[in-house]
Parts: sequence; structure tokens; C-alpha cells
Amino acid sequence: MTARHDDAGTLKIDDLDIDILRSLNENGRKSFRDIAKELHISLTTVSNRVRALEKSGVIQGYIPVLDATKLGYDIMVVIGIKVIHGKIVETERDLAKENGVFAVFDSTGEWDAIVMARFHNRGELNTFVKKVLDHENVDRTYTQVVLNITRDEKRVLL
Repeated sequence: MTARHDDAGTLKIDDLDIDILRSLNENGRKSFRDIAKELHISLTTVSNRVRALEKSGVIQGYIPVLDATKLGYDIMVVIGIKVIHGKIVETERDLAKENGVFAVFDSTGEWDAIVMARFHNRGELNTFVKKVLDHENVDRTYTQVVLNITRDEKRVLL
């Protein structure tokens, strides 16, 4: 084990790792060479650090950030779901597989789960809500349509 891991084998994140992550947050396509120049460190250091961050699961992948409305997804909803029979995990897994769903959360309070989804039109939304209500473990739902988005940050800000 290297000095960058604690006794349990967990990667220790230091200030240099944070700086590298911030740089990638600005532009996930930035080359390691550009990051090295920006941070005044070697290309090998950047490469090794990023590889370690990937291996430890801190960096889970690289994706383009897409504008859903420009792709025709004009309706975004937040749906509270009341689950029966204590089958929250199974129900959430089922709902997470549905088209349009981009987030599923366990929650506290009145609703057992929160689902966030995007749809092209009201018809798709209508079909989805009815499908959710038909799920054997769903007691009821509460759907809120998002009217405007003030902030929708995809990155973890460091």
C-alpha cells in the first residue's frame, strides 16, 4: 500500500487531488498535460492521481452534460411515492429502470421515495404516473411539475 492510503486501504484525498478534481470539473475533457501545466506538477503525477481517483470510485466516469430541453424533454417532474409492505428498496430499483427517470432517492417525511424524471410531453408523463400507480408496492404518489429551473448543478462543487 502507498502512503496515499489509510490503514483500511481507503484512498486519502489531499489538496492536490482536490485541485485536480476542480480542474476536471471545469472541463472533463481537459488533457492531463493541460492539468499538469495549470497546477505546475508533472504529467505522471496527474495521470497517477486520476487513475487512483478512478480506481477508488471517487471518479465514477466521464459524461457530457446535456441540455434536456434542447433534446425535447420539456417536462421535468418530482414525484413523491408512498410504498406499502416495506418494499422500498425493491420498488426504487424497479422505478429506476423506467424511461425518463434520472434520479431515485430514499427520503424521510411523508414520502418514502422521491423520483425525478423527464418527459417529452404530457402523454409520456401521464403514462408514467399510471404505471407507477399500478406498481404492486405503490400506495400513492404526489407529482409536482417543475416550471422553471434556476440551478441544476451536475458537478460536486469542491
